[in-house]
Amino acid sequence: MSTIPSTVETDSQEATQRVVLQGVSWQTYKALLAELGDSRGSRLAYSNGVLEITMPSDRHETNTKLLERMIESLTEELETPIKGFRSTTLNREDLQSGAEPDSCYYIQNVDLIQGRTVDLLTDPPPDLVLEVDITNPSTRKLPIYGQLGVPEIWRYTREGVQILQLKAGTYVSCDNSPTFPLVSGAILNQFLQQAEDLDDTALIRSWRKWIREAAKVEL
Repeated sequence: MSTIPSTVETDSQEATQRVVLQGVSWQTYKALLAELGDSRGSRLAYSNGVLEITMPSDRHETNTKLLERMIESLTEELETPIKGFRSTTLNREDLQSGAEPDSCYYIQNVDLIQGRTVDLLTDPPPDLVLEVDITNPSTRKLPIYGQLGVPEIWRYTREGVQILQLKAGTYVSCDNSPTFPLVSGAILNQFLQQAEDLDDTALIRSWRKWIREAAKVEL
């Protein structure tokens, strides 16, 4: 693979590292994806010549796993069909954009996805993307998700979970999830605060109980 013509920025706060490369061609980006393979811890995001490589910290991965369990428990309790993809690569060569979310899910469009391979030229984008930003913002990735047409993002920062909905090509904050209207950012943050004192099993048990009670009220 040829040398990447670029400048590099790094941020190593709390062991999370982020490298930004300028002037990277789409072909170089694709070659780098192939060379790194699937068995890696880094996340890549690309948009019109700018490549961002993130190496998540242990804390980042712990929070990602907990939120994944909360989403999966939610769909189980509500009996909602779902197909989850972890850090899969979402690419559109025609847009010169691509990103790897911490996790993503097909929910409304689950019936349109065959198998476990996604091709955004023919398949819809994920219905819900999960991004965890403990020390570094994912601001470069949001425009990419907007280009790809991802309708909803749950973004977890130091301040808690923010639910974002795509409207007219821009993400706006909303109180409740468009996909799961009974779930608000405030409720998610309430349970995430409890995670400081509870083990994951106890937290998920409490979360499932809340879902069942909230679903009864909705009825």
